[in-house]
Amino acid sequence: MEAFLVSAGVVALGEIGDKTQLLALVLAARFRKPLPIIAGILVATLANHALAGIMGSMFHAFLPPEVLRWLVALLFFAVALWALHPDTLEESPLPTSRWGVLGITIVAFFLAEMGDKTQIATIVLAARFESLVAVVLGTTVGMLLANVPVVLVGKAASAKIPFKAIRIAAALLFAALGAFTLWTNDLPGA
Repeated sequence: MEAFLVSAGVVALGEIGDKTQLLALVLAARFRKPLPIIAGILVATLANHALAGIMGSMFHAFLPPEVLRWLVALLFFAVALWALHPDTLEESPLPTSRWGVLGITIVAFFLAEMGDKTQIATIVLAARFESLVAVVLGTTVGMLLANVPVVLVGKAASAKIPFKAIRIAAALLFAALGAFTLWTNDLPGA
């Protein structure tokens, strides 16, 4: 349960102001069909984070515990610094396709999440915790917690969200996780 809750919280906070959240806003404003957008976010996130989680589990399985502990801590610190940088979404028209809003959302979200801080966080969390399923489900729930409200309320809410304060809180959380990892030597098998 700890892996699920930590993963959900870390990704929900880290996703605020992220480019995929901005993408959710653009999709909501353009298509005004929240259900296929939310379904697309769910499918794309499950697929992307499952791949990231598998990679993190491989790190956990093959790296010596001491190396893994330092790697996890350093990656948490790197994501903390990354969280301080505001993301932007390049203005490019979203194509229409025969796949409809669902297909566009799945493809756009999957690609936007590649190399994103929440994908890196998923790799790190899967390396830290033994339960791949709990991490992937947690990071997916975190992604939905951050993006579903944006899809539902769209542009009206974006002006009222204190993105800078949330980025700072996310950075502090990631840094705290890095410090906790080093301080407690709290990796399974370490």
